[in-house]
Amino acid sequence: MPGTNRVEIRTLKVGRYVALDDNAYKILSISKSKPGKHGSAKARIELEDLFSGQKKSHVGTVTDNIYIPMIEKGSATVTHIIDQEVHAMDAKTFEMMVLPLDEAMNIVAGGEIMWMEALGRYKIIRDH
Repeated sequence: MPGTNRVEIRTLKVGRYVALDDNAYKILSISKSKPGKHGSAKARIELEDLFSGQKKSHVGTVTDNIYIPMIEKGSATVTHIIDQEVHAMDAKTFEMMVLPLDEAMNIVAGGEIMWMEALGRYKIIRDH
């Protein structure tokens, strides 16, 4: 999967991210069982989608490989808002970007925002 790295499930920690089915998820909890008579140790991971907020669980052996997304974060200045799109200029590269509007945040033209990108999808994570 492009934009990801592979790691073993045993190396995951709560609060980090994984990629399943072309979506990025945040790890809410991990529970591991001991190896049994007829099998290896299992891990149950509770996940939350970064973009939709849906919850999901994944079960696998601790030696299975899983993808972790490459997450990029940055800040930007809002230039204008059209319908449900926020147009902003990145603070480092000065590139223009179009982000989905989050109604719960107080976003105004000329204000600063923090953004996050994972697997080609963008999200506003904080307004300043």
